[in-house]
Amino acid sequence: MKIGYHFIYYLFFLVFTASVHVSAQDLHRFDPPWNTPPSSAVEFTIRGINNVPDLYGDIVDPQLVVFFAGNQFMCIDDLLAGFKKKHPHIERIFAETLPPGILAKQIEGGSLTIGNLRITHKPDVYTAGKSRIALMEEHFSTIETYAYNKLSLMVPQGNPKGVQKLADLRNTSIRVSMPNPAWEGIGRQIEAAYRKVGGEELHTAVMENKVKDGSTFLTRIHHRESPLRILLGNSDVAPVWTSEVVYQKMIGHPVEEVEIPQEENIRSTYRAGRLKNAPRPEAADLFMEYLISDEAKKIYIKYGFEVD
Repeated sequence: MKIGYHFIYYLFFLVFTASVHVSAQDLHRFDPPWNTPPSSAVEFTIRGINNVPDLYGDIVDPQLVVFFAGNQFMCIDDLLAGFKKKHPHIERIFAETLPPGILAKQIEGGSLTIGNLRITHKPDVYTAGKSRIALMEEHFSTIETYAYNKLSLMVPQGNPKGVQKLADLRNTSIRVSMPNPAWEGIGRQIEAAYRKVGGEELHTAVMENKVKDGSTFLTRIHHRESPLRILLGNSDVAPVWTSEVVYQKMIGHPVEEVEIPQEENIRSTYRAGRLKNAPRPEAADLFMEYLISDEAKKIYIKYGFEVD
C-alpha cells in the first residue's frame, strides 16, 4: 500500500508539472508581434521576454520616420512595402504605433524610453484622430484626412457572457477592458458613446464604479492589451475600433464582434500631419502623398477601416 501510494503521488506530480508547463506555454501563444517582422541575420524575438511590437524597421539613420496612431499597426507592413515599391530610393524607414497621446508627448519632449532603449528620432509625419491633430495644428505644414473608423465590442469566441449592447458593460459581472482616455483617443470616443447610450449613469458605472471594484481595467496601450486580455480570458468585453476585431479574426484568433448600432456609434476621422520641421522633408511630402492615394486607401479598407 505504501509503494502504491507513492506511485500514485508520483503520477499526480508528473501530470501537475506537465499541466503547469503547458499553461506557461499557452500564456504567450497569442503574444504579438502580429505583423511580419523584417528579415534579419539574427531573429531574437522571445515571447514574453524580448518583444517590442510597436517599433518598426530601421532605427539607424532612417530616411523617413512616421509616428502612427497605434491602432493602425495592422496596416504598417502593407503601407511601408507599398511606399518603398513606389519610392525605391527610400530604403530605411522607422515607424512607431503607440497611443497618439504618448506619441504627442514624445514629439513635445524629444525622446521616448522603452525598456533599455531610448529613442530621440523626430518624426516627419504624425497621424492621429482629428481632435488630437487639431490640438497640435501649429506643428504641421500640411494636414490630410485619409481614413475613418467606428466602434465595435470585441468578445471571446462564443460570447460566453452574452454581451449584446454597450449598455451591458455596466453589469459588474462583466469584466471590461477599457482604453484610458488620458492618452488614448479612442477612450474619449467611447466615453462619448457611453453618454450617448446611457447618459452619465452608464458613464459613471463603467468609468468610475467599475474601475474602483476592478471589473473595468484601464489599458495603457489598448490595441495590444485589449485583444490579449480577451484572448487570455482576463476580460469579457473590450470596446475597440472595428478594424481591430477585423484583424484579430483575420489572423485566426478566437474573438467575435458585437456590432454597435449606428445611432449609438461614433465615427472617428484619421488625419496625418507633415511636421513643419520634418528632418527629411522630401520623404515626408512623398509619404503624405502616398497616404491619400488609392493604393493606401485599399490597404485601409482591407483591414476594416472606411474611406471616402
